[in-house]
Amino acid sequence: MKNMKTVFSLVTSVLLSSSMLFAQFSFDDKTLMTIGDEKVSVGEFMKVYNKNNTQTAYENSSIEEYLDLFINFKLKVKQAEDLKMDTSAAFQRELNSYREQLAKPYFVDETVNEALLKEAYERMQKDLRASHILVIVDEDAPAEDTLKAYNKITEIREEIVNGLDFAEAAVTYSEDPSAKDREEIPGKQSFMPGNKGDIGYFTVFNMVYPFETAAYNTPVDSISPPVRTKYGYHLLKVTDKQDAMGVVQVAHIFVALRPDASTDDSARKAEKINNIAQKIKEGMTFEDAVRKYSEDRGSIANSGKLSKFTCNRVVPEFVEVINTLDIDEISEPVKTRYGYHIVKLISRDTPGTFEEEAPHLKERIAKDLRARKSEEAVISKIKTENGFKVYEQAKDEVFQLIDTSVFNAAFVADSLKMMAGTVMKIGKEKYTQYDFARYVEKNQSRQEDGNLKAYLNKQFKGFVDEMCLAYEDKNLENNYPEFRDLMQEYHDGILLFNLTDKEVWSKAVIDTVGLEKFFDGRKDQYMWEERVDATVYEIRDRDLAGKVKEIIMKYDSDGDIALALEQDSIKKLVNIKPGFYEKGDNEYVDQTGWETGLSDQINSDVENLVVFVKVRKILDPEPKKLDEARGLATADYQTYLEKQWIEELRKKYPVTVNDKVLQKLLTKQLNK
Repeated sequence: MKNMKTVFSLVTSVLLSSSMLFAQFSFDDKTLMTIGDEKVSVGEFMKVYNKNNTQTAYENSSIEEYLDLFINFKLKVKQAEDLKMDTSAAFQRELNSYREQLAKPYFVDETVNEALLKEAYERMQKDLRASHILVIVDEDAPAEDTLKAYNKITEIREEIVNGLDFAEAAVTYSEDPSAKDREEIPGKQSFMPGNKGDIGYFTVFNMVYPFETAAYNTPVDSISPPVRTKYGYHLLKVTDKQDAMGVVQVAHIFVALRPDASTDDSARKAEKINNIAQKIKEGMTFEDAVRKYSEDRGSIANSGKLSKFTCNRVVPEFVEVINTLDIDEISEPVKTRYGYHIVKLISRDTPGTFEEEAPHLKERIAKDLRARKSEEAVISKIKTENGFKVYEQAKDEVFQLIDTSVFNAAFVADSLKMMAGTVMKIGKEKYTQYDFARYVEKNQSRQEDGNLKAYLNKQFKGFVDEMCLAYEDKNLENNYPEFRDLMQEYHDGILLFNLTDKEVWSKAVIDTVGLEKFFDGRKDQYMWEERVDATVYEIRDRDLAGKVKEIIMKYDSDGDIALALEQDSIKKLVNIKPGFYEKGDNEYVDQTGWETGLSDQINSDVENLVVFVKVRKILDPEPKKLDEARGLATADYQTYLEKQWIEELRKKYPVTVNDKVLQKLLTKQLNK
């Protein structure tokens, strides 16, 4: 019995909730007003009212006042639509430009982006040093070539795990040319020792994303699993992980050493750098040592200073020595592949807080390959929600008819115009073999001949991704009511702006005859209050106050006064401001009490500034000329034009408000 009561209570609650919800929907659908032949529902009006109303509580007056504003707005938009302003090319371009910006958030997976942001920030806290071995395989290579490269890199890894030195393996197997020594070719190239796979230090964004991820996920002194990038397969050995060096600037003293230097040459250069270091310890300044001994001609004139750099821009030995130095500290001699250096740390900027770094990281992520993760998540969601399907047979048929001319950018899609088979479906949209052929023609480019099937599979993936995104974009208004409403706001807002500019704003400026007529009929509204004809003399040196006062008293005109000041070479210290002043226009004029003649000395609050005011006469109130009141008169004329325009629109598009529905709406709002 108890269970039956609970069920009955639950059913009753559901029924009551449903009926209340139905009643709300029913009232929202009621026609609140008719503008011309267009009906406006309660729901449409309240949606706009709720978004734009800034009051904290609903009142009858606020809704009724807003009703007038809403009607005027709808009247203007209706006229703009009747004038076909929304069909013009300029309007469509502007609206589409806004739509493109407004749509962007719908093509971003915020969860993925937030994870990428946090990941990037965590990684930027550390610098890694690693070595790698590369087996090259093109990203569009056929499956058999890809498998062959994978098997090769796997075999190399097994040898290393079983005891082969990583550096030796890099020299023997790596297809990265930098791993091996570059032999001297007389007259063409000098000897350059290989790096044996060592690629030095790097941090986030310095390497392609899969390589970076593998490096940060591999413990120090461990060997990574095979890593696939666009270059091929890699093995990584992380040899060091340390706190981020950041962005640094150093100065150095450099003693060059050829890569193929003899033992005697190396000893001689080592002795030279050690002697320089000793002289610095004995008191020679670093800067003097740079000028006297450094062999880096490019930095000598700048006291040995190099441009700022990050860890991936210098040889590893530099990074290691910098991390031992404090600002202005000088290192012991350090050897690199270029020679010997003594390093002085000038500045160092390490990563900031997450909040400080996030904006910059977001920009980097958006331009980086990792941004594809967010897009891929969006595409996957589009496929799942819209019953995505590929028709393999139709796909294979069109693949068979596209030849290697694509590698010369010579494929013509119209040769397959008759192919109407469906290759894929998204929602109710079907895409044909010919659609794919046109995509291939559009995206083909000249390149070396490769595996055609692999190339077409890559093109098909691009086709699928592009069509999925286009499908979602096409249906944004249907899928997201808030986006549809926002686009309607921009649509109406642009129309309102363009038509109001034409009928009111620009018209008031261009229609000079109408403005003059409007002004002449209302001159008493544009009056000067009582004014004084006066000149303010601001003197920026109090010691000159007496001399300037004598000159002012001696001459009547400002021109004569200025000339006299110039002859005494003090004109630059005196600012002369003649004009007609109303009460409140100038604090110094107000302090004179508006008495004619030269005022007493006024000491300004500004340090060392004194002021004299010469009042010539008091002017009675009088009407302004149009040029004197143009700004205010133009604004008033615009208001007048808009009022006339609204009256014309209300005659053209009769407005009928359903008082019964309005009163019910007001009552509902009061009872909230």
